Amino acid sequence: MTAFLTSLAIVFLAEMGDKTQLLAMAFATRFRWQTVLLGVFVATAANHLFAVYVGAYLTRIIPLQYIKIAASASFIFFGLWTIRGDELDEEDKRFNFNPFWTVTLAFFLAEMGDKTQLATVALAAEFNTIVPVWLGTTTGMMIADAVGILVGIVLHKKIPEKQIKWIAALIFIGFGLWGLYNSLIL
Repeated sequence: MTAFLTSLAIVFLAEMGDKTQLLAMAFATRFRWQTVLLGVFVATAANHLFAVYVGAYLTRIIPLQYIKIAASASFIFFGLWTIRGDELDEEDKRFNFNPFWTVTLAFFLAEMGDKTQLATVALAAEFNTIVPVWLGTTTGMMIADAVGILVGIVLHKKIPEKQIKWIAALIFIGFGLWGLYNSLIL
């Protein structure tokens, strides 16, 4: 029970204000909240299971710096994607991506190399257990991202969609540039 509760608390706190929580907020302004929450759940469960089993081994094969660079570049992509808005919706339909898969794939990729994924790897190593850490980190992410989705829904009703798109895009691009700076310069 300690591994579950510790994992839940650490990942919940790490996710508050994190880039992936902002991604959930942005998706909540475009899609039904139920679809976003389900997509976030599937992506998180898969990503954190991957992190628990493979994360520690992956950092032995691929330097962590490269993982962080790829994650940072993806946030710049998400920022540009957010700006495109309506054009992307048409591309999603052309490629038969429904909202669930759009959220799931985007969230899964955004979580790669993120601090919550790295925290999951560290927690699995510390507690030397798979299921309690996986369930705890997934639950922590779901609670934090449910808060983000709720905030996204409220903001969408109060602020025009164009402003939300630009704010979200700038935040994503800023996180991406900051991550690249930290990975490449420091």
